[in-house]
Amino acid sequence: MSSIKFGTDGWRGVIAEDFTFANARIVAQAIARYVIRCADARKGVIIGYDHRFASDSIAAAVADVVAATGTPVFLADKPCPTPAVSLLVRQRGAAGGLMITASHNPYPWNGIKYKASYGSSALPSIVAQIENDLDVVQKKRVPPLPPRKNLIQPLEPRAPYLDTLEKLVDWQRLKNAKFRFVSDVMHGSATGLLVELFRRNGVACDEIRGTRDPRFGGVHPEPIEPHIDALRQAVLAGKFDAGLCADGDGDRIGAIDRNGAFINPHQIFALLVWHLAGTRNLPGDIAKTFSVTKLIDKLATKFGRKLHEVPIGFKYICELMLEQNILIGGEESGGIGTSLYIPERDATVSALLLAELMAWHGKSLGELLAALHAEFGEYHYGRVDLDLKPGQKEKAIAHFSNGKLNRILDLPVVRREDMDGIKVYLGEAGWVMVRASGTENLLRVYSETSMAETTSRILNAVTQIVHDL
Repeated sequence: MSSIKFGTDGWRGVIAEDFTFANARIVAQAIARYVIRCADARKGVIIGYDHRFASDSIAAAVADVVAATGTPVFLADKPCPTPAVSLLVRQRGAAGGLMITASHNPYPWNGIKYKASYGSSALPSIVAQIENDLDVVQKKRVPPLPPRKNLIQPLEPRAPYLDTLEKLVDWQRLKNAKFRFVSDVMHGSATGLLVELFRRNGVACDEIRGTRDPRFGGVHPEPIEPHIDALRQAVLAGKFDAGLCADGDGDRIGAIDRNGAFINPHQIFALLVWHLAGTRNLPGDIAKTFSVTKLIDKLATKFGRKLHEVPIGFKYICELMLEQNILIGGEESGGIGTSLYIPERDATVSALLLAELMAWHGKSLGELLAALHAEFGEYHYGRVDLDLKPGQKEKAIAHFSNGKLNRILDLPVVRREDMDGIKVYLGEAGWVMVRASGTENLLRVYSETSMAETTSRILNAVTQIVHDL
């Protein structure tokens, strides 16, 4: 049996290789031990699942394991997005939640996410405790307990979720704007959600890629280019005002403007900060992860908000949201959370707020972005993921950390930051950052400058430097 490693939100593996029924039961046993020891197990555990291959069967197997410990289980009776499980955990005062999903990973993967009682990702301290339990279960080969099917109850996950989301935006304003939207759920478990909310409130909305497909139509279920091309084509063909996209388990957002332009996660985050802190003038600070656009810094200054910068991973934003009033927090991958809701990423909530922003100003996403650029300057962001030989990641980090490196291309290195990876500032032009992936043999290279051509040039140059090491 392979050793199971518990990550940020839980555990992921390739189906039939690492992700097996046997391993899923081991993970469930470890989580059940944690819940009994550190939470109020009598309040029960909520279990949901996405559209991936065998997610429903794995959820049933996991439910059996948790219930066998004497912990009540509420098992979703249909697929749902991850944020629905988080919300239900919070609303019902449950001890925790399990979601069978591999989020935005390619179709051969599946996984188990753990959601704590506050309705979001497990904090690093909780992950450490679950890892200890996992170690015990794997080493001691703890025998399975007799089944207790009477402790498993079915749960309808979508209705309470939709009712909560419906209260977050000004529907009259949205209806009056007469915008037309298209929702792309990438064959994932957010299917039917946004289109239902819009139609229920008299806002025109169609849906694409809404059928269940465990292969996600052959693309990664991540709402970035090129996987979002189908949405671009739908927007242009149907002359929609915007396309709004959710990843495989409905917690990350992407968008397409009416002219077919991709609105990247940094731009979406900036637009939502502008809307909530500016237009709606809601109270609270702003949080962002280390790789997010510097435009957020300027917006925070303009609206007199304290900006918190944290390492990469939504769990760090969640931790802040639990401790203090954070109006909005976001990460580079399209995960955005707000104090209007639970301290959790949610693509459908972000889509609703983007639509409300458009209705508030009567403008398209592209026009709103142009207004931001006109006031604060242009920010052009890019990222490349490099698949490297063993040892190359470490060489790259060492190279860009070295104080003797004082120039990249024709740009001077003026300072460095090392909160998570190495970020190198290049004069007035912008910055480039290298960071090793914690889960794969990848080096991620990020850059942001005031010109798309400069960003591209820097990414190409750093890629070449890394390959030459």
